[in-house]
Amino acid sequence: MNKKKKKFHLSDLILNLAMLLVALTMLIPILNLLAKSISTPASVPYMKGYQIWPSGFDLINYEIIFSNQVVWTALKNSLFITVVGVLVNVLVTTMMAYALTRPGLVGKKAIMVFLIIMMIFEPGIIQEYFVMKDLHLLDNLWSMVLYRSVSVYNVILLMRFFQETPEALLDAAKIDGAGHIRVLFSIFLPLNKIPILTIGMFYAVYRWNEFFHSSIFLSSRGNTVLQVFLRQFVVEGDTTALSALGTLDLSSINMSALRASTIIVTMVPILVLYPFILKYYTSGVMVGAVKE
Repeated sequence: MNKKKKKFHLSDLILNLAMLLVALTMLIPILNLLAKSISTPASVPYMKGYQIWPSGFDLINYEIIFSNQVVWTALKNSLFITVVGVLVNVLVTTMMAYALTRPGLVGKKAIMVFLIIMMIFEPGIIQEYFVMKDLHLLDNLWSMVLYRSVSVYNVILLMRFFQETPEALLDAAKIDGAGHIRVLFSIFLPLNKIPILTIGMFYAVYRWNEFFHSSIFLSSRGNTVLQVFLRQFVVEGDTTALSALGTLDLSSINMSALRASTIIVTMVPILVLYPFILKYYTSGVMVGAVKE
């Protein structure tokens, strides 16, 4: 049996090279930060912006970061806000998408118009601040957990998938006496695992990277989050957060390398999430594949 040879297309080569260049523009800065963070402090000033290999090896920057109790507190708070916040986001989003796709919902058109208006005209920070104040949630981690519990864009995105759920399954569930809660958790969620994980990842990235509202709603050092700490130290150059460094000698530390280490520590937790989500993407694609 003769195997057909793949034809070479110049457009494929150009596209692959373009994607490679885009990937390099993202990878090289990250690898450069990693290289600086583990290089010896004395050699960091001589490293180029495109250098992706370390000059020497020293973990003093990470010793400084992880010896600071503020970092551990901020990391714990960021993880709490992200994990609990995403659970709230996914629950509210799926319930809203399910309700808006039910054919017997009264006032569906008015609700959709209201949601779209809210998506376009977002409230200002002053109004949000006074809402949190009236709810007695200022300087409370739950203010960031409950903040933006739902995204209208993600609701509309999930509605598109919920509308494709076979009606035969819903009719069979109704005959068996299943209510809305049972239908949602037993039929809609398992059949729409991939889109739900997708919006969950959107929510997780947003919550992990959010610093502006955290810096306003959370004022005490015990309730600070990692992104606020990162901004204070890396962007504003505020070193007061590094006061509790134990007996480590800071005289020979390169601040550029220390900032690079802080950025790496902030990036790693959210990057770890992607491989776990990727396997569900792959399984979802294979389920819909055509077999011959």
